[in-house]
Amino acid sequence: MPPFKTISMRLHRNLVFAVIDGLLEIFNEGVYADKSVQKQLKRDKRWGSRDRGFVAETIYDIVRWKRLYAAIAEVNEPLERKDLWRMFAVWCTLRGIKLPEWPQIEDTPTRRIKGRFDELSHERKYRESIPDWLDELGEKELGAKWDAEIAALNQQAPVVLRTNRLQTDPESLKAILAEEGHETENLKLYKDALQLKERGNVFGTKAFKDGLFEVQDASSQLVAPFLGIEPGMRVIDTCAGAGGKTLHLAAQMDNKGQIIALDIYGNKLKELKRRARRAGAHNIETRTIDSTKVVKKLYNSGDRVLIDAPCTGLGVLSRNPDAKWKLKPDFVEKIKKIQQELLVDYSKMVKPGGKMVYATCSILPSENQEQIKKFLKTPEGSDFKIEKQKTVLCSESGYDGFYMCLMVKKGTVSNEQ
Repeated sequence: MPPFKTISMRLHRNLVFAVIDGLLEIFNEGVYADKSVQKQLKRDKRWGSRDRGFVAETIYDIVRWKRLYAAIAEVNEPLERKDLWRMFAVWCTLRGIKLPEWPQIEDTPTRRIKGRFDELSHERKYRESIPDWLDELGEKELGAKWDAEIAALNQQAPVVLRTNRLQTDPESLKAILAEEGHETENLKLYKDALQLKERGNVFGTKAFKDGLFEVQDASSQLVAPFLGIEPGMRVIDTCAGAGGKTLHLAAQMDNKGQIIALDIYGNKLKELKRRARRAGAHNIETRTIDSTKVVKKLYNSGDRVLIDAPCTGLGVLSRNPDAKWKLKPDFVEKIKKIQQELLVDYSKMVKPGGKMVYATCSILPSENQEQIKKFLKTPEGSDFKIEKQKTVLCSESGYDGFYMCLMVKKGTVSNEQ
């Protein structure tokens, strides 16, 4: 539920217009929130960090609480510009921000807004601002844990960095970032992680340009170590994307051995190569899956195989709040089919005695444990057994929701690479 807190703030018209324009794009044109925010922040070069922070955080806030604010403002989709001004007035009122005398927000019934807020807060789908179908699905799959989980996923995600151990160590990085004006703290259970004490743009730092760190959530940083890799192995990252976890694997292997990074999207792999150069990761080879031959050539060859599977992304709602509105029930069913196909196809790349990790950033058992149970009953899955699995809930960890399962393939590892 959004907090009631009084903020002494003077609203600037040009910043608020940027917020309204961004919301129109996100809600009506299907633009992803992060892309729209980036676009709005380029409107005026004179904006300082506080101005930019206001635009970004207000857009994300109203996206996150869209259902609740729309209900309080008594507006329905499709949301027009005047409706978004009403929702913005609700946002201000709930934060105790004094409304200026602008024509777009005159006659805002502030007392009624607070009364409606209290009224709607008794119902979870409004309190946590989620579609009916998602509320039902969460309760069905997580039971009593759903209340705490969806509340945690509605909090703003902290900014966590992963130290690139090919270039530095956490303590040195901490000192370098402090010199550049970014205070960080260590996270006890995540040995490569540093968390920003205050949000800030770390991408402009010399430390980032020199490849000393990546921005990567603490839960995501658990996946690469879960594979139990050693320098010199052949590791296949089957859904590498732009390579957040691939780069972590390279650092864990100390640049020794081979990582084959696969993806169906060649443009993502180009971004991975660019990031790998910055990070000083030299043992990564990228291959676009443009035919079944690419995967077949790798059958029985990987010491370790990572399937960081496409999923609903429900574990990362705190950083992608617009996913609540873009996700549809039929996508959930479609993605589960794809996950099962990937498990069956990509598991063939594990060599006898080798190991495989299936991971998702979802909190739904039907995308996680249930997929593994199903896979183990297939002819391909009958060669595997579970070594360990881990479920990370946002409500328990304070970080993204994740699932990972390590399986070992029957047989003995041959030493040939």
